[in-house]
Amino acid sequence: MIIIFIVGTAGAGKSLLTGAFSEWLKMAKQDVSVVNLDPGVLSLPYSPDVDVRNYVNVENLMEDYRLGPNGALVMAADLIADEIEKISNEVEELQSDVVLVDTSGQMELFAFRASGPYIVNELTKNPKALVYLFDSVFCVNPLNYVSNLFLSTAVYNRFLLPQVHLLSKSDLLPKKEVNNIVHWSMNPNSLEDAIEQKLEGTKRLFTSNMMHAIYKLGQRVSLLPISAKTSEGMTNFNVILERILSGGDKYTY
Repeated sequence: MIIIFIVGTAGAGKSLLTGAFSEWLKMAKQDVSVVNLDPGVLSLPYSPDVDVRNYVNVENLMEDYRLGPNGALVMAADLIADEIEKISNEVEELQSDVVLVDTSGQMELFAFRASGPYIVNELTKNPKALVYLFDSVFCVNPLNYVSNLFLSTAVYNRFLLPQVHLLSKSDLLPKKEVNNIVHWSMNPNSLEDAIEQKLEGTKRLFTSNMMHAIYKLGQRVSLLPISAKTSEGMTNFNVILERILSGGDKYTY
């Protein structure tokens, strides 16, 4: 069993990709299960095999503790840690080869609270990886791209797990724009040129300095375009996961 956490900013397409990739794996005759780890989601584009909402109810928290939606979500994120043993047992009982974990819509609830690394560590002891989604529409601007690069670095620092970087919703952009963003991810000089050409003043200086600081940390991000709608990139995504989690072997035999 391998565990794959899907992470990204709100609107990056985590749930859609989770559902699409699980269906793609099933078509490839692979045994896959899906875990919903978002306690506040109202509807999902897939049927979760394990659903955190069965353990933590945001509406009840709002009523019982007189909290607003955001306060209830923060409280729910921490309460998940109290239920992680039960959730882990559910996951283990599935005995799937691949488990996709769809994380909270608001990434900070999962990645930047103390409960996040604890949940990841305790959700079985099997091999794990994080998949960080770069929202393609958001990343057209180099300022936004570098901001996302910073967030992905912060997420890696929180969990210190193998991390795959995907350019999500690639079908929403012209191919030329997708190629530009991918080129930025592979060629720092190209990104610096874009910063110089498209940004001015403090934004240019700050974005350039942030980019250099990230690269000094040794972080290298090679983006793979992917689309939940067209299934573009699914095969290459699966190959990357096989390489980092099972030495290139298939998940099933």
